Amino acid sequence: MLVTRESITDYIPHRAPFVMVDSLVSATDARFETEFIIEPQNLLVQDGYFQETGLIENIAQTCALSFGYLGSREGGGIRIGYIGAISKLEVYELPPVGSKIQTIVIPTHQLGNIYLVKGESFLEGRILLGCEMKIVVTE
Repeated sequence: MLVTRESITDYIPHRAPFVMVDSLVSATDARFETEFIIEPQNLLVQDGYFQETGLIENIAQTCALSFGYLGSREGGGIRIGYIGAISKLEVYELPPVGSKIQTIVIPTHQLGNIYLVKGESFLEGRILLGCEMKIVVTE
């Protein structure tokens, strides 16, 4: 585990109650992985399920956390990313409260400070949501 729940906000601009990642499991230039436990009081839970908007935000925060971590590790300071676009969104299933989801993001292309990433969220090996995002990263 690279970053625990207690130090997440050292790497992302988000603050409670809008933090949608619990831990950074791994981060390289080629792959990011996080985990997140769905709490009943989460703002994006409705009728006992974490909603699509929550899964999308979880993927975006996985990017933010990973870019922040990698930037700080490289000595260049924490880099902040902004969603430029979301495409190829497919929702398969919503996770219930109490679930631990795994999110994997693969950066596929980079042009300067703009990244195209493919993100997917999983529950017990089943895909919940997948999409592509354009992320603009501050330098």
